[in-house]
Amino acid sequence: MIELYYWPTPNGHKITLFLEESGLPYTVNPVNIGKGEQFEPSFLAISPNNRMPAIVDTAPADGGNAISVFESGAILQYLAEKTGRFLPTDVRGRTTVMEWLFWQVGGLGPMLGQNHHFNRYAPEKIPYAIDRYVRETRRLYGVLDKRLNSRAFIAGDDYTIADMAAYPWTVPYADQGMDIDDFPHFKRWFEHIRDREATRRAYALADTIKGRADLRTDEEARRHLFNR
Repeated sequence: MIELYYWPTPNGHKITLFLEESGLPYTVNPVNIGKGEQFEPSFLAISPNNRMPAIVDTAPADGGNAISVFESGAILQYLAEKTGRFLPTDVRGRTTVMEWLFWQVGGLGPMLGQNHHFNRYAPEKIPYAIDRYVRETRRLYGVLDKRLNSRAFIAGDDYTIADMAAYPWTVPYADQGMDIDDFPHFKRWFEHIRDREATRRAYALADTIKGRADLRTDEEARRHLFNR
């Protein structure tokens, strides 16, 4: 059983996408980041960086004690290796998936996160910062669009953890200042993943989570999330 410590963030969605696709049994433990629950000692014991998401695998493959994993990319890799799904076993295919997984966690996620912050949540609108991150978002969408020009998914013909990692960060594309009609290959990929039954289930789960804060107006949540 996978115990998922979760809040409906893009990184949280990555893990529910995998779990719903794989059919791996899991339970959800909501951690309300707008209330500061990510700083509680019980959560820090499994996620020392106080960020979403984290998991505890109560039945690891080696038959030993439960294993906890934090960082969304590491969780995706762990779950893929546990199930033998969504990560190729041949050296070339695996390397390609891992390249693009690291591209997401090192580039797409952080840059789009800064776009969200300065465009939507920063108390002061800073034109330089907004322009800088919108431009970088556009560049990254262009990288993805070019990559998808000749293949169905990011790593090739098969849906993998590379796609699960990237997709949730692109869901709010309009808020990021992007028009997906400018990126036709990306748009085709995006709509295909959006319409998968597992994706629908993962996002339906997110809609059931209560107590989500509006970061534009909730000062307590802003304090917890932006270290103010």
